Amino acid sequence: MREPSLFILADIVREKAKAQPDHEVLTFEHLSLDDEATPDEVRTYAQLSQGADRIAAALVAYGMQRGDRFGLMMRNHPEYVETMVAASITGTVMVPLDPRTRGDKLAFMLSNAGCRGMVCADYCLGEVVAIRERCPDLRWVLALETGEGVAATTVSATRGADSMRGVLARPAAPMEVRLEASTDPLQIIYTSGTTGDPKGVVFSNDRFGSMAMLGMIAGYTSEERPYTGLSLTHGNAQAVTLAPTLVMGLHAVFSRKFTKSRLWDVCRRHGCTVFSLLGGMATAIYSEPGRPDDGDNPVRFVTSAGMPAGIWEPFEKRFNVKIMEWYAAVEGGLAFNPIGKGPIGSFGKPAPGMEMKILDENDNECPPGVMGEICSRPAGAKASVDYYGNEKASKDKTRGGWLRSGDIGHTDDEGWFYFDFRSGGGIRHNGDFVHSGFVERAIAEHPSVSDVFVYGVAAASGAPGEKDVVAAVVPANRASFDPAALFAACRKSLESNFVPSYLQVVDEIPKTASEKPQERFLLDAFDPGAPNVFTERTSA
Repeated sequence: MREPSLFILADIVREKAKAQPDHEVLTFEHLSLDDEATPDEVRTYAQLSQGADRIAAALVAYGMQRGDRFGLMMRNHPEYVETMVAASITGTVMVPLDPRTRGDKLAFMLSNAGCRGMVCADYCLGEVVAIRERCPDLRWVLALETGEGVAATTVSATRGADSMRGVLARPAAPMEVRLEASTDPLQIIYTSGTTGDPKGVVFSNDRFGSMAMLGMIAGYTSEERPYTGLSLTHGNAQAVTLAPTLVMGLHAVFSRKFTKSRLWDVCRRHGCTVFSLLGGMATAIYSEPGRPDDGDNPVRFVTSAGMPAGIWEPFEKRFNVKIMEWYAAVEGGLAFNPIGKGPIGSFGKPAPGMEMKILDENDNECPPGVMGEICSRPAGAKASVDYYGNEKASKDKTRGGWLRSGDIGHTDDEGWFYFDFRSGGGIRHNGDFVHSGFVERAIAEHPSVSDVFVYGVAAASGAPGEKDVVAAVVPANRASFDPAALFAACRKSLESNFVPSYLQVVDEIPKTASEKPQERFLLDAFDPGAPNVFTERTSA
C-alpha cells in the first residue's frame, strides 16, 4: 500500500484533516467585492477533505479515468481548491483556465489538452456553451452556482450543465488515491500565449508539495497569514500562498481577484502578514492616492516578482513593508533576493540546487553589466520541461540543457541578477535604453493617474532598432484628465529621452491572470492619430 506523501496534494489535505480537522486553513473574503453583508467563506482541513471527496466521486461517476483531463474555470472560490484536491485523489488532470478566457483561445486550450469535461462557475457558462461544439471530447460540465453577475443564466437553464451545489450536498466515502506514482500529472498550466498559441506546461503531483518550499525560502513563520488576490489558475497563487499554507498549517486569505483599492483594507481586517505582487500590480497599488493610514497595516513583507527599481524604496517607506524580490517561471528556474541582503532592483541569486547564467546568442556567458538571456538549470543537470503534446517546443525551450526564459537580464560584479526586459520588448529611444520602471513611477505618482504601463512602438523616425515611448494611462477621472499637465510633470522629473512620445488613454490596462500587462492588446489598439492618443504638441 502506498505511503502518504507531503508532496502530494490529496495526502497533504487528508493527513492534515486527521491531525487538525478544525483548523481554519483558508478564508475566501468578500470585502474586496464591496460585499460586507455576506459572510466570508472559511474552510477547515476537514471541510476541504470532505468537499474534495464529493467532487472526486462526481469525477468517477462521469467516467473519468486516471490521466484524463478536465478544465477548471472559475475565480478564487473554496470549490476551486476542493476540485484541485479531487483531481489529486482521482489521478485525473485539471487544466486551470483564466475565467476571462474567451472564444478561440478557450476552445484551443480545451481541445489541445483533450479535456473530457469542465468544472466552471456559473458566470463562465455562457462562454463554455458557445464553444462546446468545437470541443468534441467535452462530454460533461459541472457548474458552481455563485450568483455573481449572472442574473439571467442559471445552471438549470443551461444545456448539459450539472449542479456543483448538488454534488457537494451528496455524502461520499473517501476513495483510495488512484495515483500510481508521485510523478503522475496533476495539472496542465497554459502559458499566456503572447508570442503564439499558448503551451501547456505539465505539472506532476509531487511538484505541488515542493512549491511549499517557497514559503520557507521567503521566511514564513508558523504564525504567518498569507494573502493573495492573484488567480489560482496561475502558478504564483498556488506556489506562494496555497501550497505553503496547506503544508505548514497556516491560515491564508484569498480574494476573488486582485483589488488595488481594497488591498490594505482586506489585510487589516484579516490580519494578513504577507502578500504577493506580480507584473504591474506594484505600480497600480503605488498609483492609488495616498492615505494617512497607508503605513498602518499588519503586513511584514511583500513577496514580489517584478518590483520596479524606481518605486522599490518609496513603496517600502509609504506602506511600512519590506520587499523580498524573486524570479521564476511556470516552466522552472528560481532565484531570490532576501530582505536586506541584495541591492535594490535585483531579483537575487539562484536558489540552492539551481544554476543561473546570462547567455549571449552563442551561449557564451555574458560578463557583468552586459545583457543577455536569463537561463537556468538544476545544478549539475540538464533542464527539462514538458509542454503537453508539443515535443518540439519542449526541446527548443531547453536547448543545450538550459531553460531558455526569453527574458533579458544582466548581472553585477557581485553576481546579483537583474531583469531588464522581455526578449523583443526593450525600448531603445534616441540611442538610450529607456528604463520603463522609472517612467512608470513618475506617471504613477501624478494624482490624475490610476494605473500606467509603458511600452514601445516602432519609431516614427524609421531608425532601425529605435522605438518611441508610449505610456498607456488609466485616468483617475477621464472627464477632467489633462494630458498637457502629465507631460509637464514628466518633463520635470524625467530625462528628455524618457519622456513618453505618446500618452494612450485607456479605460484599463489589459492584464493576464497573473496581473501581467498584455502589451500586444495595447499595441493593436494604438493609433497615433486616434482621439485617445496624445503627444506634447497635440495636448498643448
